[in-house]
Amino acid sequence: MNLIGTSVTNVTATDADDPVYGNSAKLVYSILEGQPYFSIEPETAIIKTALPNMDREAKEEYVVVIQAKDMGGHSGGLSGTTTLTVTLTDVNDNPPKFAQSLYHFSVPEDVVLGTAIGRVKANDQDIGENAQSSYDIIDGDGTALFEITSDAQTQDGIIRLRKPLDFETKKSYTLKVEAANVHTDPRFSSRGPFKDTATVKIVVEDADEPPVFSSPTYLLEVHENAALNSVIGQVTARDPDITSSPIRFSIDRHTDLERQFNVNADDGKITLATPLDRELSVWHNITIIATEIRNHSQISRVPVAIKVLDVNDNAPEFASEYEAFLCENGKPGQVIQTVSAMDKDDPKNGHYFLYSLLPEMVNNPNFTIKKNEDNSLSILAKHNGFNRQKQEVYLLPIIISDSGNPPLSSTSTLTIRVCGCSSDGVVQSCNVEAYVLPIGLSMGALIAILACIILLLVIVVLFVTLRRHKNEPLIIKDDEDVRENIIRYDDEGGGEEDTEAFDIATLQNPDGINGFLPRKDIKPDLQFMPRQGLAPVPSGVDVDEFINVRLHEADNDPTAPPYDSIQIYGYEGRGSVAGSLSSLESTTSDSDQNFDYLSDWGPRFKRLGELYSVGESDKET
Repeated sequence: MNLIGTSVTNVTATDADDPVYGNSAKLVYSILEGQPYFSIEPETAIIKTALPNMDREAKEEYVVVIQAKDMGGHSGGLSGTTTLTVTLTDVNDNPPKFAQSLYHFSVPEDVVLGTAIGRVKANDQDIGENAQSSYDIIDGDGTALFEITSDAQTQDGIIRLRKPLDFETKKSYTLKVEAANVHTDPRFSSRGPFKDTATVKIVVEDADEPPVFSSPTYLLEVHENAALNSVIGQVTARDPDITSSPIRFSIDRHTDLERQFNVNADDGKITLATPLDRELSVWHNITIIATEIRNHSQISRVPVAIKVLDVNDNAPEFASEYEAFLCENGKPGQVIQTVSAMDKDDPKNGHYFLYSLLPEMVNNPNFTIKKNEDNSLSILAKHNGFNRQKQEVYLLPIIISDSGNPPLSSTSTLTIRVCGCSSDGVVQSCNVEAYVLPIGLSMGALIAILACIILLLVIVVLFVTLRRHKNEPLIIKDDEDVRENIIRYDDEGGGEEDTEAFDIATLQNPDGINGFLPRKDIKPDLQFMPRQGLAPVPSGVDVDEFINVRLHEADNDPTAPPYDSIQIYGYEGRGSVAGSLSSLESTTSDSDQNFDYLSDWGPRFKRLGELYSVGESDKET
């Protein structure tokens, strides 16, 4: 939208000639292409519109060719041209327009709230923000059930469900939807309202729905003394579908673990299965399940709160275990103790207790009672001069009655102990038995029990001590012990004679040990070093002591060979490619070695001497 003569832009051309002399540098501008839409001022080169109401929707871009000619535009002048592209900007001069006047949608009745049912579109020839539209439902019979929102990307109107649908109640809805520009231009208001309307018809489709209870919750009341199998209340449900399937009721046992209630599967009546006790639990919350018989997947649940009503089935009693202390020098009328009562029942008008003494105690010469306004009771002394040497404990039975219908009562006994007090009434001493032995045991009985416990402890300690000091024999000779000889075999040399056995009875008979024998594990030509402190072992020496002495002798023998470790070799048989290994090493030549002395080393080296003697014989042959 524009007026004639609206300035668009201006251009400038330059001429290298000297503008002082003649018209060589005087330029004149003209339009060669772009008429009749634009015009140009010949001298200022200002480009203006030549036609009114140019429409961007009809043509958005125009190409204008402008010529600049010197010599004032006369013939013979030189000229130059330039090309100018003019783009029309958009204004909101077009209203939105629905692509169709009637839209049809269908939706199942069990669709989730907020689900998109359908989309409508109002087109606008403008662009940018001038094309932005908002959608509203302005009329129809489903304005409360549906809503419409705008899609910022596509500028569509999205219809969504706000409230649940019910096919059995209403099967179709008609909506009137309006689309209007968000931004309007007052200059074009004369072109009519910048909005449009369309009709939307929505058809509701039937779906198999779960049962519907007559109430979202149920509150039932029952007295705690109700008879078993008595009806507490009833729940009802129906199938909302046209088929109207029968309903079966049940209790969710996760909410009734103790199975205190039952429900009739056909009519939903709830009955009492086990006795109730309001003092244990006032409320019972269960869940009733309704299931369609024709389709077991269609179920509904409803919470049921059952309140247990109180009946007067508990007698009042003292609120705690009271024990009163009376000073010997107490004054008449002095309050000894104030007691209160409690009742597990919960009457509607609150608790009101009546206190009285037993009929035979009404004329009690020592104590009296007084009811207080706060439903408590005060016990008073009738006289002074109580003597704990004559009587240190008084028992005062008190009858407590409630205000129920019928009233219940119980008798509670208050124990009053006579104590020695200071002049200002502070208790200083009371009977020891009364303080320490409230359960009725005498001091003699306690001493007897304590003595028995100590005696048992002494017996246990003595038994444990004797077990720890019991001596065990060093060697246990068993008839089944047939391990008389310990024999060791080595196959390193291809098989040897059995090692000379020794008699284990020698170790078991210390009398057979007679001193220390010379060592046979060293050469006999070496002289033994004198050993200090060694003496012949007397007869009867202990085996353990003998072994320890031998061990000490072996560890401290300066002539013992430096045995580093014990090497064990496996015999591979004759002809083995591995050959044989020897644990002996010599630094002299073979001709200088003489192993005859090995036979003098005793039985332990006898086999070794024979092996090396054979080696020498083979060498000579």
